[in-house]
Amino acid sequence: MKPRLTQRTRAGLTSALGLLLLSALWAVASLLNDLIPHFGADSLAPVQRQAALFFVFAAVAAFIAVAHRVEFPRGRRAWANAGIGFGLFVIPSTLVACARGWVSNLDQIVVFSLTPVIAVVLEPYLQGSAPRQGKGALTCTLAAVAGILLIFPIDIPSTLHAGAALCALVAAAFSIAVTNCFAVRLARNQAGRSTLPMAAQAGTASALCFATVAAFTPHAPRNWGALPAQLFEPMLTGLPTLFLLFWLMRRLGTSRMAARFLIAPLFAIVAGMALEAIFPPMRAWFGIALLAGGAGWLLFAPAEEPDVKRIASLHVHTSDVPRQPQTGT
Repeated sequence: MKPRLTQRTRAGLTSALGLLLLSALWAVASLLNDLIPHFGADSLAPVQRQAALFFVFAAVAAFIAVAHRVEFPRGRRAWANAGIGFGLFVIPSTLVACARGWVSNLDQIVVFSLTPVIAVVLEPYLQGSAPRQGKGALTCTLAAVAGILLIFPIDIPSTLHAGAALCALVAAAFSIAVTNCFAVRLARNQAGRSTLPMAAQAGTASALCFATVAAFTPHAPRNWGALPAQLFEPMLTGLPTLFLLFWLMRRLGTSRMAARFLIAPLFAIVAGMALEAIFPPMRAWFGIALLAGGAGWLLFAPAEEPDVKRIASLHVHTSDVPRQPQTGT
């Protein structure tokens, strides 16, 4: 029993470190504009970068899966994997693009911090038999959201368009949380215990959607020589982030995976303070403490295994009950 517990502890620590690395890559991507100047400033539209990123991601994932002879799912499971890409990447990106110009970047951080809250509420019903967080998860996620609000007070929408844009961001957070629940459930049922086929099919579906939109985007590259440098930036952080995301789907529950929407802003805030030598007010320090405490509890608190045996026994007992013969009237 003791070696098994030690192995489980090591697996949990590895998954937590993977999530921390994923969040750090997200934070670096958000600060990359300040750390590294843009190459060839506006030669590619954001949707074109997304299409290129997901095409490369799907191709690499498929190549590795074929090299390891991992079976690719077909039929409904293949469509379900494609739907994961649609719900995790395409719908949120579309809604964020619709809200761009109406909601500030700081308000976007606040809205997407609601994703762990939605995930904690939904995971007992949607993610199946994957481990889930305990009863204190909702309290801790709400405390972390309160901490972000103390750091970045959200602006109340003053126009109908701004209100609609804010609702679109909430819908994007809801889409990510719901899709994450189903993704965790699907990942644990993948053949060969590998999420590479799932990543390849989800990436392909996302790439096709982004490429379709990019085909109707008039923003074409004017300087083809700067194209490799433009693609270097999203590939540098985007590819490792996507591979880590699908690698973690079999190892973490939905709410713990959604903690990246709390940890990444925390890393970005701390890095921004270090780079600009800013001393925030006391309210912000209190918010950072709440954010760090809530995110840390969500990441490192022991998860609860759902009582699958009890549920199965209820089904067995129910099926053993003799049915009353039906009599015609």
